Amino acid sequence: MAGHSKFKTIMHRKGAQDARRAKLFSKLAREITTAARSGADPVFNPRLRTAIAAAKAASMPKDNIDRAVKKAEGGDAENYEELRYEGFGPGGVSIIVEALTDNRNRTASDVRTAFAKNGGNVGTSGSVSHAFDRLGCITYPADVANADALFEAAVNAGAEDVESSDEEHEIWTSAETLHEVAKQLEETLGEASGAKLAWRPQSWVTLGEEDAGKMIQMIEALEDLDDVQVVYGNYDVPDEIMERL
Repeated sequence: MAGHSKFKTIMHRKGAQDARRAKLFSKLAREITTAARSGADPVFNPRLRTAIAAAKAASMPKDNIDRAVKKAEGGDAENYEELRYEGFGPGGVSIIVEALTDNRNRTASDVRTAFAKNGGNVGTSGSVSHAFDRLGCITYPADVANADALFEAAVNAGAEDVESSDEEHEIWTSAETLHEVAKQLEETLGEASGAKLAWRPQSWVTLGEEDAGKMIQMIEALEDLDDVQVVYGNYDVPDEIMERL
């Protein structure tokens, strides 16, 4: 659940996605349960609708999704706290970590350790978030439409920007219009593979090979933590370096 599409490519190539499937499902279930506390009907609960869409995109079994919702309905679910950590990685990269935890002290310690062991450090609240915009992000697989057709559909639905790659289309909206744009796009393109609020960097830091290797290790260490839901960073790794990692 890394915040940058190029890192997703690296993860896919290394085969780490399959190895982490159980951990990913656990994190998705935690988000579904947390979202369902505000209402178990996704039609009237945009956060739950988003969480379920993300779970489906990850091929999470329907039974797992239903159990996560019912856990919230039953009132016996853990009371997870939403936390955000901000810090710096190799090469001066800005990092935002979002977590859901039932033990604030454990999560803080784990996150600080992951940063420190990989050439980074945790900063204070607001130390890097000013360099990101909080926006809505809707994703579709690349084969749903070509870039031109996707761009036209997104603009007509009220989106602000579109980024297309060989893997997927990222459609960016204001935070306030995320779910309305997603709803309109669903009528044109079908159900999205993801729709969520995300942190979008205002500028990028291009990393050399040494810092890129350290950055990947840091992201992996953070994403391995059970309490961490998603990691965002303003790093960019040139293709020729990526091929050697």
